[in-house]
Amino acid sequence: MSKSGCNQDHKYVSLLHDLSYEAANMCVQCGYCLPACPTYESMGNEAQSPRGRINLVKMAAEGKIDLQQDLAEPIDLCLGCRACEVACPVNVPYGQIYEAAKEVITLQQKEEQKKPTAGMKIRDQVLNNVFPHQNRLRFLGNATWLYQKTGVNKLAHKLKIVNKVSEPMGQFEKILPPVESPSKRYKFGDVFPSRGPKKMTVAFFPGCIMDAMMSKVNRLTIELLQSAGCEVFIPKGQNCCGALHAHQGSMEEARKLAKANIEAFESSGADYFINNAGGCGAMLREYDNLFKEDVEWHARAQDFVEKTRDITEVLVELGPLPFKKELDGIITYQDSCHLRNVQGVLEQPRELLRSVPGATFVEMEGSDRCCASGGIYNLIHFEESMKILDEKMVKAKETNAQTIVTTNPGCLLQMKLGVERSGLEQTRALHIVEVLAEACDIQ
Repeated sequence: MSKSGCNQDHKYVSLLHDLSYEAANMCVQCGYCLPACPTYESMGNEAQSPRGRINLVKMAAEGKIDLQQDLAEPIDLCLGCRACEVACPVNVPYGQIYEAAKEVITLQQKEEQKKPTAGMKIRDQVLNNVFPHQNRLRFLGNATWLYQKTGVNKLAHKLKIVNKVSEPMGQFEKILPPVESPSKRYKFGDVFPSRGPKKMTVAFFPGCIMDAMMSKVNRLTIELLQSAGCEVFIPKGQNCCGALHAHQGSMEEARKLAKANIEAFESSGADYFINNAGGCGAMLREYDNLFKEDVEWHARAQDFVEKTRDITEVLVELGPLPFKKELDGIITYQDSCHLRNVQGVLEQPRELLRSVPGATFVEMEGSDRCCASGGIYNLIHFEESMKILDEKMVKAKETNAQTIVTTNPGCLLQMKLGVERSGLEQTRALHIVEVLAEACDIQ
């Protein structure tokens, strides 16, 4: 290895040590995390367990193993579901270790990779030139609506056009729910009055994928909040939450997006800042972790975090909902990992589903285990993801549910694909907002 190569290695080893070593040293290697880890269960490899990954990070931070050759793949194959944090008896902050490793590995790849791979180019283009731009995302959403409305999608499915570009993308495109007409889109800056006596004012975070491709769920979210007694404001200037950037190691971009969102929401005067996506909510609720070295922004981020809530928390707090219809059949629930493991929201979604008139709620065995969506994990590690998903659908079948409910867009698409792969033709996968809106007769 050249002298310059040694210096570069030392630089990244030192950075990894500074960012993660203290946290990694908390791990006592007890193994309580092993049964909670979906990749350890599916791959049966210690390097694909939280305990194994933490040990590898520790060794890399000590300069004993190579960041790229020995650490990059195990970290990349982690779903980031953080179920290990809940299982850990000594509260090891695995999320902090994971994101530190991602950041350092990505920084080194960008600096030392003279010719970026195709995958790196695509990742960077999407993260930097699509997700941070609301108008571009909405353009994609509107184009998808037109693509579906004109029936071009049916021809594309028949000819498997998208599959030829990417088999995983082709499979997910096929089960993408209908995109709502652009004419029904809300506008940033809009204020929606409460229906009935106003109980509170809330500011709504529509997200990026939800805003672009699932705007109907967002519209129904706004109407549910109105029905529950909320005045709903959609602040201008907000942006992507930055979760995908953080999970891919682009921490500086994540901080830029976080600052824009904090500025947009802190001037709203709202009682709560509401979101309806478990993954986005988890990122929003950990904004203070992004600014530990910045006193001013850390304080502002803490204020933001204190007001951040998932939609289910607010609906339970303000309930009961004004249900108008009975829904027949069995409903089961698949936890969003980041809603459960990071935000600690377990009972509120279940309480709401149990309250739906006419329906029977049945708990799914292993509902707390990851469905293997994991941001873009199911696109870049499709086979590994499907192995976990297929096992999940075995448990879903056992409930005899007609409706599988979740609370995150990635999880929702994953469960829709799982329904198709399992041949459950009479089963539908819905966001919890869709189920509650249906029971409230909100179209």
